[in-house]
Parts: sequence; structure tokens; C-alpha cells
Amino acid sequence: MTFPPVAISAYTATTALGPGREALFEALRTRRSGLQQYESRCDFALDGHSPSLKTWIGEVPQLRSVTLPEQWARYDCRNNRLAWLGLQQDQFIAKAREAVERYGADRVAVIVGTSTSGIGQAEQAYGARDACGRLPASFDYAATLNNFSAPSLVAQAVGATGPTFAISTACSSSAKVFAAAARLMRAGWIDAAVVGGVDSLCLTTLCGFASLELLSNAPCRPFDRARSGISIGEGAGFALLEASADAPLYLLGAGESSDAHHMSTPHPAGLGARLAMRGALDAAGLAPHAVDYINLHGTATRSNDPAEGRAVTDVFGATATSSTKGWFGHLLGAAGIVESIVALLALERGLLPGTLNTADVDPECPNTVLLANETRDIDVALSNSFGFGGSNCSVIFGREPVNPRRLNRTLS
Repeated sequence: MTFPPVAISAYTATTALGPGREALFEALRTRRSGLQQYESRCDFALDGHSPSLKTWIGEVPQLRSVTLPEQWARYDCRNNRLAWLGLQQDQFIAKAREAVERYGADRVAVIVGTSTSGIGQAEQAYGARDACGRLPASFDYAATLNNFSAPSLVAQAVGATGPTFAISTACSSSAKVFAAAARLMRAGWIDAAVVGGVDSLCLTTLCGFASLELLSNAPCRPFDRARSGISIGEGAGFALLEASADAPLYLLGAGESSDAHHMSTPHPAGLGARLAMRGALDAAGLAPHAVDYINLHGTATRSNDPAEGRAVTDVFGATATSSTKGWFGHLLGAAGIVESIVALLALERGLLPGTLNTADVDPECPNTVLLANETRDIDVALSNSFGFGGSNCSVIFGREPVNPRRLNRTLS
């Protein structure tokens, strides 16, 4: 799908590194990780029913003091409190409301990616069943567990009444929001979109990945020869997209693919990843060598990293790449938006983050993995997000809508 550049007027991210993009940037700059050892008495654990797991997580401690406004109390759950916390950062909610006022409520879409959604609330409800096994009357499925819960809350919070929906395609969920918004703009249905993603920690997620033997017992080490699995985190991120506006940053292209190779294992040659990356280049009208930096999906699993590394090398050659999951963990449904924001920060601040915790790059991963931070100006950055079932998305961002480096180039 080709589309004209889309202005990114505002963006924000909240992770274990802290609320807001400045906290994220400072942690990237100083190489401070937000991962910590999981404890069975953590904030989201169930009293007396929490498993003992040897792993590291990226928990957002500020959630303990978040309360939803009274008019949205029925949406109360960990996932929506995290979404609400994210919306308050970097004046994002005010800027989104200004866009609604500017274009009209029905011309602003809200698209939110999520994966586990409000499963944590369902865990609590299940633990509070009565003697007959009935869930408590207070459990509101539609406003908490349902995937539509988060976009519904966000739309009400910013006052938008345009197309509103959730995307739940595992780890590619909140990367796909960019492509979805661009399609709506190209169709003429909307003038702006609030896109984002949110996923919160819960026991179902941790135990599920433990059963797949994918959890690392140390902070994750993407692309390292000794990597042993993922560290799971939680986070929320949002961006305001406008079809016709001047902005310092732009969405240039997005590519999606579905290789359906396996329920939980990527295609070994990175087939779907290559299709997504080439699709993003095609949409942006860019040659591969126009991309200066790639934020990798980089989960630190034995199978993902070499598959992605082969795909990236096949398409881009020796372009600089890194994974940022060592800072805040794998955010699942929120990974796409937060890691896209890392790419936006790289464009805006000229900081290319080296892969944290990694010291010895696996020779099975042929891509150029940055191990230390680099400071240099770049024009174009790409972010990869690849989900279970072979659901893949690559998104390209740039500092200008039409950069001289893009002119007179043909796709290779």
C-alpha cells in the first residue's frame, strides 16, 4: 500500500523506565535498564495463588497510584489504568483533544493495539468465584477484559467519535495501528488518528511463556550467543497522526505480511519479515540504503533473532540495527508503538541505542548489531514487530515528508 507521508504531531510512551518520552530517552542515553526480578508478591500477583518463576520483568511502578476518573470507573483494570497513565504524559491528551476540536470528533479515529488486554482483571474475578463457581457481579467483561475496552476508553477521553477499534495480532498489534490509520486517511474517512498500544503484566502471560520455555532467567540478551529467552514487560504508547499538517516527524510507509509458518515460531528464513520490510519500503518509495537505522523485533529467543537477522541482512545489508527490549522488556501488544517511539527518538535526538545486555553477538545472526550507543543524525528509521502466527509489520519514519535523499531513487 502506498500513501503520502503522514504527520506525527505528538507522541508519548510509558514503560518500566518511567512515564513519558523523556524518561525513556534518558534511560536509553544512560543505558539504565528498567527490568527487575519477578517476585510472586508483585503488584499484579494474586494472593496465595502466584507461581514462583525465575525471570525478569519490566513493571511500571507508577500504576500503584493511578485512579481512573469517576466517569470512567467501570473501565477500571490494570490495562486501562496503564492506558490512562500513558495518555497523561507529554501533554498528549490535550493535543489529541485539540485535534478533535480542529477536525471534528467524527473525523478523528482511535486505533489501539493490545494483546493480553484485561486478562489480569479476569484472573482476579476467577479467584473471587463464589461456592457455585460464579464470577463476581462486579466483573465487567465489556469494559475490562474485552479488547475493545482500551480504545473505547481512549476515544471517550479525547472526545473522538470517528472509527474506533482494537487490533490484536499478538506482538505486531500496535505497529499495525499506523498502517490502519494511513488506510483510513487514504480512503478519505478521517483527517487525524490517535494510534497507540497498551499491554499490562499478568500471570497468564508469564505462565504461558514459561510453559513454552521462552522466559529468560536473567535480563534478556537479544542476539547474544548465550541468549536464553524473553523478559516480559508492560507499557503504553500513543501517537497523534494528521493527514495534512506540518510536523518534525512523519510516517513514511508501512508493510504487513502473514506467513502463518507456525503458531509460535517464526519462519526460519524470515520470509514474512522480508515481505513486511519490503512492503514498507515500497509504501515509502524508498530504496533499502535510504534507511539509516532499524529497531529490531529482537526478542532474544533462540529462533527469532537469527531469522530476523537473516531477513534484515537480505533486505538492508549492513544497516545499523539494535533491539531495545533489554531496557523495558517485551511489551507484547504494546511493543510496536513503544519501539516505534524509540525510532522517532532516534530521528529527533540523533541517538541510536546499542543493544543492552548483549556482549557476544551470535554468528548465526548476520545483521549489524549495535552494542554501544551511537550519536549521529539520521533521516530514516524502520521499526520491526513480528507476532505469533506469522503476523508481521514494519513501519518507516522520517524527519521530513520529502527528503532530498529519497528523490530519484528506485527500489532495488
